[in-house]
Amino acid sequence: MFERFTKDARAVVRGAVGQCESSGARTVGPEHLLLALLDHEASRGSFALTALGLTAERRESVRRALEEVRRRAGLSRADADALAGLGIDVSEIVSRVEEVHGVGAMSGDRRDKGSWTGRPGFGRDAKDVLEKSLRIALAHRDRHIGDEHRLLALTARPGPSAETLADHGVTHASLTRVVYGGGEAQTG
Repeated sequence: MFERFTKDARAVVRGAVGQCESSGARTVGPEHLLLALLDHEASRGSFALTALGLTAERRESVRRALEEVRRRAGLSRADADALAGLGIDVSEIVSRVEEVHGVGAMSGDRRDKGSWTGRPGFGRDAKDVLEKSLRIALAHRDRHIGDEHRLLALTARPGPSAETLADHGVTHASLTRVVYGGGEAQTG
């Protein structure tokens, strides 16, 4: 599969590893792929984001929203809303934990928590995004897997990354229209 990645798709994977390392996480997640996509310029994925109104300022807003998700230990807003329905205030829990343990205590950072120095691996959710990007490329009969397929895969699966993008006007349907001109294929 990796031989089919475009230069841009490979750069996004490398960028995701860098995002993971700089955040102090042990595994690459979908949010690291999204952050790497936001940083990548002059590619099909970048042009698609711009076409959907994700300017530099709005990309910064996406980064801030992802940071809030990280502070909530990766819980999406839908997860937090479901817990609120059970009487659990996630914001209050985060605040109390951060009062005692510091800002970002629930994020899973490994900073100052031992001497692990290994290279981060890809978590199950990030692997799912990579596999989904392959299925999307195949469904559209594309010969290569580009960063636009990564982006489409992120928007096609539920979770904080898709939710954050949708909040900023980037949905799977709108992205598919920009990348493929309106036609949608089944992506299983």
